[in-house]
Amino acid sequence: MAEQGFSLVYGGGGRGLMGARGGKVLGIMPEALINFEGSIHFGETIKVPDMHTRKRLMNEHSDAFICLPGGYGTMEELLEMTTWSQLSIHNKPIIAINLNGFFTPLKEFVMNAVKAGFINEGCKDIIYYAETPDEALAYLEKYKNPETKYRLNWQTSTEHIG
Repeated sequence: MAEQGFSLVYGGGGRGLMGARGGKVLGIMPEALINFEGSIHFGETIKVPDMHTRKRLMNEHSDAFICLPGGYGTMEELLEMTTWSQLSIHNKPIIAINLNGFFTPLKEFVMNAVKAGFINEGCKDIIYYAETPDEALAYLEKYKNPETKYRLNWQTSTEHIG
């Protein structure tokens, strides 16, 4: 990514390899996780009060979402960004890099949910599964927002109903 001039926005943990290639890196780290995740070694960091703010700012600062294999937090953020895409909160590409088949069970889960009627057929391809980082970057170049997602307006005011 750095070699192709992309910047990186990520969760802010110091345990990963983010920024090691000299690219521009922005970490967004909830205050409660700073001691747990470790210090930041690369780029700029924004400290936020909670996970909801973290995801909101990651969305605001990102043009795409690329997911590498990870644990519960990785999966939760991948699925939330997918839901936000389905609901038209954003229209950015979402890519899971399927290293060693890591995301194959997720792809199968999505297809089962489509067959069971829990996911709309037109929304089954919101996540693009790339086999390599190069394939992921190539997909970014040709991405077009699908017309099959729900077209909702999130620019409304809050009011009590009922």
